[in-house]
Amino acid sequence: QVQLVESGGGLVQAGGSLRLSCAASGRTFSRYALGWFRQAPGKEREIVAAISWSGGSTYYADSVKGRFTISRDNAKNTLYLQMNSLKPEDTAVYYCAVQGTYSLSWYVPKTGDEYDYWGQGTQVTVSS
Repeated sequence: QVQLVESGGGLVQAGGSLRLSCAASGRTFSRYALGWFRQAPGKEREIVAAISWSGGSTYYADSVKGRFTISRDNAKNTLYLQMNSLKPEDTAVYYCAVQGTYSLSWYVPKTGDEYDYWGQGTQVTVSS
């Protein structure tokens, strides 16, 4: 059974940093693309960042480009999201997701329906 567990969320002041982690179990994810999504109250879920299975290609939403960095450690079956210069509008529940099918080494899925497994989410709150 595939399980994804996010951690690292919390309350931080604007301008601060957080590092989210997503630990995967039940399957080796070294050959699958991974992504981070978020959903704020009253808003639709949106992609934040994604990374190809090789790690060689990444995608960032315009709203986080230059502030967030996605990375993966295949040996640890773990996905990370380093979030710097946080803003109040970054407040949301953050979810990690795994694409459940093989894809090209450079391919980065950018829509939620391309992912098959999801974590329970971790709350990030940025105060002004």
